[in-house]
Amino acid sequence: MSYLDELNASQRAAVEQIDGPIMVIAGAGSGKTRVLTYRIAYLVENGVDPFNILALTFTNKAAREMTERIGKIIGPSEAKNSTMGTFHSVFSRILRFNADRLGYPSNFTIYDTQDSKNLLKDIIKELNLDDKAYKPSAVMGRISSAKNNLISAEMYAQNEEILFEDKQSKRSEIKNIYARYENRCRKSGAMDFDDLLFQTHVLLRDFPDVLNYYQQKFKFILVDEYQDTNYAQYLIVKKLAALYENICVVGDDAQSIYSFRGANIQNILNFKVDYPDFKLFKLEQNYRSSKNIVEAANSIISKNKDQIQKTVWTDNGEGNKISVIRTLTDNEEGKIIASKIFDLKQSTPISFNDLAILYRTNRQSRAFEEALRKFNIPYKIYGGLSFYQRKEIKDLLAYFRLTTNPHDEEALKRVLNYPKRALGKTTEEKLIIAANKYSVSIWDVLTNPFEYPTDFNKGTLDKLGEFTTMIQSFQAQINQVNAFQLAEKIAKSSGIVKELLSEKDKGPEEIERYQNIEELLAGIQEFVNTSEEEEMKTLADFLMDVALLTDADSDKSEERNHVTMMTIHSSKGLEFPHVFVVGLEENLFPSQMALHSRTDLEEERRLFYVAVTRAKDSCTLSYAASRFTWGQLITSEPSRFIDEIDAKHLHFDTPQRGQGRSLGMGFTRQERPLTGGLNKSLGVTSNLKSMNELKTHGNNESNLNYMVGQNVEHSRFGKGKITKIDGVNSNQKATIFFPHHGIKNLLLQFANLRILDQE
Repeated sequence: MSYLDELNASQRAAVEQIDGPIMVIAGAGSGKTRVLTYRIAYLVENGVDPFNILALTFTNKAAREMTERIGKIIGPSEAKNSTMGTFHSVFSRILRFNADRLGYPSNFTIYDTQDSKNLLKDIIKELNLDDKAYKPSAVMGRISSAKNNLISAEMYAQNEEILFEDKQSKRSEIKNIYARYENRCRKSGAMDFDDLLFQTHVLLRDFPDVLNYYQQKFKFILVDEYQDTNYAQYLIVKKLAALYENICVVGDDAQSIYSFRGANIQNILNFKVDYPDFKLFKLEQNYRSSKNIVEAANSIISKNKDQIQKTVWTDNGEGNKISVIRTLTDNEEGKIIASKIFDLKQSTPISFNDLAILYRTNRQSRAFEEALRKFNIPYKIYGGLSFYQRKEIKDLLAYFRLTTNPHDEEALKRVLNYPKRALGKTTEEKLIIAANKYSVSIWDVLTNPFEYPTDFNKGTLDKLGEFTTMIQSFQAQINQVNAFQLAEKIAKSSGIVKELLSEKDKGPEEIERYQNIEELLAGIQEFVNTSEEEEMKTLADFLMDVALLTDADSDKSEERNHVTMMTIHSSKGLEFPHVFVVGLEENLFPSQMALHSRTDLEEERRLFYVAVTRAKDSCTLSYAASRFTWGQLITSEPSRFIDEIDAKHLHFDTPQRGQGRSLGMGFTRQERPLTGGLNKSLGVTSNLKSMNELKTHGNNESNLNYMVGQNVEHSRFGKGKITKIDGVNSNQKATIFFPHHGIKNLLLQFANLRILDQE
């Protein structure tokens, strides 16, 4: 059977259209990866040289999967002949071949977010600016936005509108910070992630011969997730495709959720303007989710005005209705969702890997973490500290970076006095002053002490000389030995391994740091061993590979069975049999910041659409009637998005709390609480207590019969004993001893304690 026979009619039509501009609008779960993969295979089978194919993705993982799938059809070697990878990885390779045109070394360093922040922190300090007004993360966001819109430091300083915005926000010095940041990066032979796009555009714009070369090379271009492209990516792709216009973009405007990263939904909406003779293909059959989930998602996204019309459908079974759970507090929300997961695991033959909890912001994870731990349910939070962001790993990588690019200022500063060699902050500051005075790099000052004199004493000069000689000895072996051999030598000769082994009072954390170094070296060994290329893999090759890891690539898939917890933004592209979308409250989801414009609100709605469409078999929505924010208990209204789902796809659940007394929070569709806009269209009344009544439920005498010596149970701290009671009425407070959490002072009106049978 031909691989084309696996495709439905719409998919096959998109695959078989070889020439000209093509847009494939792929609904959630409609098999877009298969279409991209088979299209490349079909091009090769129909005479297109794989060397002339460029496929751009947003994760290395997606590129690898496509290469493997294509290899099964046309052969692994032919599949590898096409250029396939993330925007940043493909463009970084182009830049390394042409770096000299732009005044950069071919071995330029790629700064990660932390490197950029550190450099900006130094610049803000050098300019004597208030670091509260000029927070490095905020300044970096401003510079990043400028680069994504192809605005250089020079252009930034001449743009009156931008300068006015900075003046209004009391950060009028950003133009000078940007200029100095750009200069320092160049002096260090470094580019940040945004530069990989910015400088590629400059290269293609200013060097027609380079542009012509790549236009001839990439005669067929495919772009995945086109709705997530920013202005720089859009313009580069447009330049590369201008000669032949054999461009195929695949995406879904309904899943455009990254405007905060610079993604512009207009890129996909205006494709027809850029290519008037384009052909449009719609993939509308969903192979992932049940009919209830698909139709509920359709009813959500239909509320957006700015979209390409399509009707997603499925042949899958009806499936369960989407459950909606209302809880009293955010802590109770965590407890009930954990209970639901526990019951689901007990009653069905599933693994914890089949379950995901998705939330709008990372800070929401706490209540769910605590609840899952109490039920002894294993979980993993994605989007936390990456392996490559851990201190000991960053330290060793800094040595690697300095070895391949000695002008890398951030790497040099990180390891100059680590392990300690009596070259502290004073030495570092003097080196920076000398480098700035002579407009050279710190490495130039170190290696040319007579040309760039400093006032160091002989002892410091000797130590600096030893450090310089050590780095030069590493540099001499870059092209002599493979990545693992040199990495192992650096780890030992630099003193890092000895430092970690000799740490006093080695506890679990110290042991883990040493094990992380071992893990890094094992990874480099694997990188060298699994290379299918004849050329030796060098340390520079490994560094480029690591620098270009995306968020989706940095978390290795593990065999361990656990519930996945992540933000909805991180979940895009993933799928799970059972999904819990939590925290569906006004001002949280949709975010309060998105309520000022239709454009922002529609992106929030697309984010909700993405969340629901991650689910295959079941989807549960939850919200809390009150939530602690900045230490205050805030009354919450259910999200408008719940009310936007067609009622026939919803089931309003009544959680079983097992707390010995009803809190009056279970309800059916006809009993929905009168809060916000959720019920206005229903014209129903509620038989529930008001929020104020619920909050003060324990304040009447019949329900506040707490006494010293009583055994009680708390949703977060577990079982404990009341040792003291103070105050009256709403200010009544209990001092309780919890064996696993110590002594806690709790306000009784909010504590929601359950009185246990006395032993």
